[in-house]
Amino acid sequence: MTSQASLSVTAETQENTLTEVFSLQKSAFQITPYPSLTERKHTLQLLHRLLVNHQQNIIDAINNDFGLRSSDESRIAEIIPSLQAIHYTLKRLPRWMKPKRRHVSWQLQPASCKILYQPLGVAGIMVPWNYPLFLAVSPLVAALSAGNRAMVKMSEYTPHTAELFKQLITDNFPEDLISVITGNADIAIQFSQLPFDHLLFTGSTQTGKKVMQAAANNLTPVTLELGGKSPTIIAPDYPINEAAKRICFGKSLNAGQTCVAPDYILLPENQLNLFIDAFTAHFQQMYPDFAHNSSYSHIINDRQFQRLQQGLVDAQQKGAKIINVSDFAPDATTRRFPIHLVTHTNESMLICQEEIFGPILPLITYSTIEQAISFVNQQPRPLALYLFSHEQDLHDKVLVNTHSGGVCLNETLLHVAVDDLPFGGVGPSGMGHYHGQEGFQTFSQAKSILKKGRINSTQFIYPPYKNKAINWLYKLLLR
Repeated sequence: MTSQASLSVTAETQENTLTEVFSLQKSAFQITPYPSLTERKHTLQLLHRLLVNHQQNIIDAINNDFGLRSSDESRIAEIIPSLQAIHYTLKRLPRWMKPKRRHVSWQLQPASCKILYQPLGVAGIMVPWNYPLFLAVSPLVAALSAGNRAMVKMSEYTPHTAELFKQLITDNFPEDLISVITGNADIAIQFSQLPFDHLLFTGSTQTGKKVMQAAANNLTPVTLELGGKSPTIIAPDYPINEAAKRICFGKSLNAGQTCVAPDYILLPENQLNLFIDAFTAHFQQMYPDFAHNSSYSHIINDRQFQRLQQGLVDAQQKGAKIINVSDFAPDATTRRFPIHLVTHTNESMLICQEEIFGPILPLITYSTIEQAISFVNQQPRPLALYLFSHEQDLHDKVLVNTHSGGVCLNETLLHVAVDDLPFGGVGPSGMGHYHGQEGFQTFSQAKSILKKGRINSTQFIYPPYKNKAINWLYKLLLR
């Protein structure tokens, strides 16, 4: 009884803390509802400086969370894109903040119109475990550039990174500007229930639904960055060896624990064995001496490792053929898990029903490219789609006949690294987008403003309506 009472008090205390921080930020925003360009740039520059100065600490923290996270991957996929997002934003922020003139039709003249991008207030950001730095910093940059205050809920599955990021933010920023929240799933639920002015969540579709339900009680607008099964189509014209090499990198990064990782491959029937051989050769070249290779990251925790193992067992029991591209079997102790190619799949298999989010790659053959496109369109709309082809007509055909959050042609993953492209899903893979200018706009209110001068042209349509001016207007416009 004492233990339960203690837990209850702790949960209540944490909930009170969340509410207090939110109220603190809300009050601070009311005092400064439109931070100047200088203030926003100072905040972003300070964030940039602390990331540069503590990059090794960040690498070490992420490594501790994963058991092994390649230091190069942490630099390439976490720190560099975070820094680049700040660079990009600082350079363009003056133009984004400038009110935008809009056209006024002659019927409303003389007048002028403009749009003022106004901060929303307090933004909530919910961070997943797979890229715990970049997926905290990237939306944070968007929220801060738009002039908001921000509360950031870190994942409980990356406690070392969460605590480090919290300490760095606490040491460098006032709590009423940025606050980092740590804690378990119960804290995440309480966090999602706060009446934020905008809430951005990155994570699974299942959890995204719960976040959206919680936000709906406060009419809080949400941006959901989810995932899904991102397809890769290899066209008959594309060199299979080159496709295998590029896909191998995209699937191997972070051991496949990436929301836009290739989830399954659609390829011509006569190229299946060639692809398997080429992919295997490239994997072994990229990760030699796999058992001791420090460039390949581990699975984040035992739960995810067991989920992936179960996916393979389920597929094999239902008739699939499993090809381990390494001579190293998955190790539950270290959670080192090489890529496994899977052929002879069917819809009853777990790996064909759920987002894989790990180093398992189903290979599905097709007879015609139309068959491949049809297969993609029968699945829920994914976060990304990848097409390997040099034929422009095929590019256009796939682009206009499929839906996905984003697309790479002859590449995987890298569209996420382009700051000038909006990032987001569609349907089951998410809603809304951010990065770059779209991120600034997501966390802003596009306030429409009409200005009239001394001449009152509107008086010609005042009641009573039986006058020559309005009759002339009807004749001119009602046709």
